[in-house]
Amino acid sequence: MNQSNKLILFQSKHIRRIWYNDEWFYSVVDIIQALTDSPTPRQYWGKVKQRVFIELELSPIWVQLKLEASDKKLRITDCVNTKNAFRLIQSIPSKKAEPFKMWLAEVGKERLDEIENPELAQERMKKLYEQKGYPKEWIDRRLRGMAIRQNLVDEWKDRGIEHYKDYAILTSEISKATFGMTPSQYKKHKNIPAKVKASLRDNMNELELIFTMLGEKVTTEISKNEKPEGMPDNKKVAKRGGGVAGKARKETEKELGRSVVSKVNYLPKQKSKKVLK
Repeated sequence: MNQSNKLILFQSKHIRRIWYNDEWFYSVVDIIQALTDSPTPRQYWGKVKQRVFIELELSPIWVQLKLEASDKKLRITDCVNTKNAFRLIQSIPSKKAEPFKMWLAEVGKERLDEIENPELAQERMKKLYEQKGYPKEWIDRRLRGMAIRQNLVDEWKDRGIEHYKDYAILTSEISKATFGMTPSQYKKHKNIPAKVKASLRDNMNELELIFTMLGEKVTTEISKNEKPEGMPDNKKVAKRGGGVAGKARKETEKELGRSVVSKVNYLPKQKSKKVLK
């Protein structure tokens, strides 16, 4: 597993994957290359795709998602989840089929284990951040922030908020009230290029993480008490929750004599020049 957790290995073959709709999706071309050692896996997949349509008469079992290509650019790629990866394997004659099935089942089991025991998922994330060089105190804040964020998302779901774009709108309200910027504006402030798929929170310092957590925690508690319905009411609650964190941030800045909002990011190319405080 690499540091970004977007690559896993099967017998020295890289398999790209992406977390989508609460499950892992794997690159079809990478699976084919791992199973067949074909020098032209894309052409091989083209022929398999035709046969799947014509001979097997199956509707598409793959989805197109953006994965990082060899040139480091994100490109549309045919991907399958674990269930459909097994179906795909059935259509590919290969001596590696059984070992690959066992490997894929083990990868899936890891996720099931994490669902049953969330501490395993936290331990995995902790190791990933350690590999990236984050300090222990920062990692503790980040993991705590993830738990608070998940509680907030669960609360929004209970309030009838279902779509990703609505989560983004509510998150933006909290951010504006807490820091005076939306997440996209915050990324620009930290000089995180739009083309770089980087988490804003992974580029925050400890104080920024703490006030982010405060805004989301207060929003969760207000929502639990008042049980708002619909986006307008939930937006008001998000703004109030973020407002509490915003006031605390301003008081902190008065005491420290400096802004909590930092321009520092944690992108790899800048590690040698800037250090998180």
